Amino acid sequence: MPIRRLRDFLDSHHIRYFVISHSPAYTAQEIAAAAHVSGKELAKTVMVSAGGKMAMVVLPASRQLDFELLRALCGTADVALAEEKEFGGLFPECEIGAMPPFGNLYGMEVYVDDELDEEHDITFNAGAHTELLKMSWSDYRRLVNPLIARLSLKL
Repeated sequence: MPIRRLRDFLDSHHIRYFVISHSPAYTAQEIAAAAHVSGKELAKTVMVSAGGKMAMVVLPASRQLDFELLRALCGTADVALAEEKEFGGLFPECEIGAMPPFGNLYGMEVYVDDELDEEHDITFNAGAHTELLKMSWSDYRRLVNPLIARLSLKL
């Protein structure tokens, strides 16, 4: 099941969501195929260090982070892809690489690619490499209050 912290948060806000179980998959494209979800609707979480702080960048699975756009948005050249050893301990209830895009639950900034802002729903890893969670984009946006901007390139 999805991580308890996330489920409790969503339940306390009376959010409707669906859990999608799938065979183990690790890349965003593998997950989309295993769960029969479009690569545009599936959101992937990329961990970055921005100005010395951990942050989440949320992109459609079919897109790649443009670091120059993120640097401009953050107002610092000090932006880099975070290594697992830097963030693994921040999500003790999650498998590495399967963190849900709820940085607000972990005290970190969340940046979302504006292409996701065009979707009706958002589907994302729910803490394990065998489960996704699907909910409405408007509920996600309201609960997380991410900074939304153009952040990606097509793969």
